[in-house]
Amino acid sequence: MAGVFEVFVDAESQFRFRLKAPDGTVLAISAPFEDKRAAAAGIANVRECAGTGLITDLSPAASQVTAGAVQEPAPARASAPKQAPLPARADHRRQGFGAKRTPSDATGSPLRRPAAAPTRWTGAA
Repeated sequence: MAGVFEVFVDAESQFRFRLKAPDGTVLAISAPFEDKRAAAAGIANVRECAGTGLITDLSPAASQVTAGAVQEPAPARASAPKQAPLPARADHRRQGFGAKRTPSDATGSPLRRPAAAPTRWTGAA
């Protein structure tokens, strides 16, 4: 089952909508709208863009996040040999999150089809 959009009136008498997961968890609450028609247009925009939106990672690097909360590792068992960490590959690049893609970086949409050569009209049906 898909999520559910609920349109409601907030404390300032403005229309808003919330997106709820199938289990009832609120996933998102919209900005205020002047009327119900504008809220419905906002829902249509979310439906259109949600599946195709790019992800921009604005969180700090993992080393910065865990630097203040370093925990001592649990003592290893005497029988377990210590292994050296694997070296990083020189050609390794971060996949998924990273720099925001720009239209010049895009190689083309997989949904676009190459234009077919026009067929020649011969006049016969």
